[in-house]
Amino acid sequence: MQELVKIIECRRTMGHMVLPVFYGVDPSEVRHQTGDVGNVFRKLLNNYDENEYEAIEWKNALVEVGGIAGFVVLNHRNESEDIKDIVEKVTHLLDKTDLFVADNPVGVESRVLDIIQLLDTPLSNDVLILGMWGMGGIGKTTIAKAIYNKVGRDFEARSFLANIREVWEQEAGQMYLQEHLIYDIFKETTTKIQNIESGKSILKERLCHKRVLLVLDDVNKLDQLKALCGSRTWFGSGSRIIITTRDKHIIRGNRVNQVYNIKEMDERESIELFSWHAFKQASPTKDFAESSRNIVKYSGGLPLALEVLGSYLFDREVFEWKCVLEKLKRIPNDEVHKKLKISYDGLNDDTEKEIFLDIACFFIGMDRNDVIHILNGCGFFAEIGISILVERSLVTVDDKNKLGMHDLLRDMGREIIREKSPKELEKRCRLWFNEDVLDVLSEQTGTQAVEGVVLKLTPNAKCFSTKAFENMKKLRLLQLAGVQLDGDFKYLSRNLRWLCWNGFPLTCIPTKFDQGKLVSIELENSNIKLVWKEMQMMENLKILNLSHSRYLTKTPDFSNLPNLEKLVLKDCPRLSEISHTIGHLHKILMINLKDCISLRNLPRTIYTLKSLKTLILSGCLIVDELEEDLEQMESLTILLADNTAITKVPFSLLRSKTIGYISLCGYNGYSREVFPSIIRSWISPTNNLSSLVQTPAGMSSLVSLDASKSSSHSLSSISDVLTKVQSLLVECGSELQLSRDAILDALSATNSKELESIATTSQESAVKTSTLIECCGQVHISATKKSQKSLLIQMGTNCKAADILKESILQDLDSDYFASKGSSLFNYWQQKSANAK
Repeated sequence: MQELVKIIECRRTMGHMVLPVFYGVDPSEVRHQTGDVGNVFRKLLNNYDENEYEAIEWKNALVEVGGIAGFVVLNHRNESEDIKDIVEKVTHLLDKTDLFVADNPVGVESRVLDIIQLLDTPLSNDVLILGMWGMGGIGKTTIAKAIYNKVGRDFEARSFLANIREVWEQEAGQMYLQEHLIYDIFKETTTKIQNIESGKSILKERLCHKRVLLVLDDVNKLDQLKALCGSRTWFGSGSRIIITTRDKHIIRGNRVNQVYNIKEMDERESIELFSWHAFKQASPTKDFAESSRNIVKYSGGLPLALEVLGSYLFDREVFEWKCVLEKLKRIPNDEVHKKLKISYDGLNDDTEKEIFLDIACFFIGMDRNDVIHILNGCGFFAEIGISILVERSLVTVDDKNKLGMHDLLRDMGREIIREKSPKELEKRCRLWFNEDVLDVLSEQTGTQAVEGVVLKLTPNAKCFSTKAFENMKKLRLLQLAGVQLDGDFKYLSRNLRWLCWNGFPLTCIPTKFDQGKLVSIELENSNIKLVWKEMQMMENLKILNLSHSRYLTKTPDFSNLPNLEKLVLKDCPRLSEISHTIGHLHKILMINLKDCISLRNLPRTIYTLKSLKTLILSGCLIVDELEEDLEQMESLTILLADNTAITKVPFSLLRSKTIGYISLCGYNGYSREVFPSIIRSWISPTNNLSSLVQTPAGMSSLVSLDASKSSSHSLSSISDVLTKVQSLLVECGSELQLSRDAILDALSATNSKELESIATTSQESAVKTSTLIECCGQVHISATKKSQKSLLIQMGTNCKAADILKESILQDLDSDYFASKGSSLFNYWQQKSANAK
């Protein structure tokens, strides 16, 4: 009885949970001390009547425990079932059992701490949802379990719903997940959910009163989120919801507060995790060190692969390790393959799967936009398709817009192709392994099943007959390097969309080769002298790349390429002539003529290209001029023309409304950085200032220099004026004046020693100014923070440069000074501009 009193005391004072088992007795008999319980209790009191106070405590304890809902076991015939129920109930009520994380949780702790930091925000009382995103096998679930164990007890209740993707597809799986959530949070089994909508209502009504930690593991559909955490209002203040997914679309926008991208393990972590599974220690044994590094490199930091391969290689000999690694180059480990294939199987339709397989076999490392063109030519809707692959963690796009893919995902995709026809090479839809391709081309066994072929050899290593392609009627993608083809090119498929042939051996593209459906022609390092002897109409061609073609002397006629968007003629050392028909390329976006050292000039028609965004002339050593017509290129955003003979920057460049990045005449950078330097480059400090000094009424701090007046003063003659004014206004009537008038020569002197000496009389040790020009509007030229001088210039024509310069320079102005002076100057300038109009 004293033990019972202590148990009840802990329940009252410490909140301990008490679950009584009424074995062969009714709870009411305990509560009222009747029946057999009452008889035994009275006998105990008769034998122990020395302490009346203890007797009262015993009675109160029986009363309280008899009122606690527990287990009533009156039928002793099935005690094993009763015991099982009791154990299960106690386990869930205590909820103290941590989830199993991993035997060797290498690298988990650092990632857990990073995520906990995201969960522990200043908005701690708000409901916060965090998404954990990454490819299959990267450790999302493992990390989520570790977080659940680490912080779960800080919440009123917690629930970890595992394998939602799998459970959701099972019969009644949706309602099961909802019931499981209620069971975890409220520790009851009585709530039965009839359908998913009623489950939503119950969760919304009941969860809002508790501060909970909820982990939704492996979510792959938005409906799952709607059913299990419809909105933040479902949960009590301070709740935290963690969602793990392979699909970034699931956690887009305001669905979550934060997204944590799970990264691959680094080399040190990979070696350690692999070693624990392969050697049962933290590092490899000496004899296996090199082989271990090779396996780790193959695994690419993927924990799943490191664990599976480590366990598989445990206690095997060195020669077996080498054999396994060779096999993995052709056939991936089945366990890893199946895990990764889940993401592929979950793709929405066949076009997304085809795009994935094409990238896995042909397009890793290629520009995303180029691949989109090629795949769109195949009818695959590549923009949305590639976006979905990125969201599903199957494909990556780097900061240079290049497509990437984890090596194991690449191998998984190639295995999908191989396993459909493991022995008959010619029936595979894509051929990428050199030995397989050599076999098919040598034996001329290709079939209609083949849609893509890649063969990369050392230069001129092998020659095949074009008849080897005769039966490949569906061939879409052909990538060759170091290969020669002999025979009639009519045998190549009419369905080709991509021809990539590094080291193209012919001097021109054969006439009988049907190129009507080609989207991209890439013939780098070719022997081409003349691209086409007889041009075909090629309405589908978007990309033409003839880079490093050392014998090419002139470009083709572009008249039959109406939809060309990308022209790359980089490093064609003998190219000296660009066809005037380049002006027919009304959809061209990029022209790259880098390092064409024999090119002398550009045809005037090139300046009529209103769609062109990027023009690269860098390294064209004898190109010496850019025309003022440059301003007609109204979409030009990037102009790269460094290391050329160009010495004069066309003024029209500043009128461009789109130019963003420039590399020209030694100036390199974004337009807002380059334009001030270009303006200064036009100015010669040797001429005298010609102007009439006027002081507008009521504005003693502002001096206006009107270039349209005929009077003149030397720089020294107005030095007294310049030392006293705080703002200098220069009005130019035309842009012609800008390019030649001596007014601007005076402005250049603002950076000269002459002005420094003038400035000393006004207690300024040095004045360094930046020049800003705006046409028909305010212009402010700022000095250093300590300087009180600024310059204003007005011109007669609007130009883009002024807006960019003003924005960058005004940001550097002292806010207090500009607040006191700038407003009056601005108002004055607005009035002047209005009058001019």
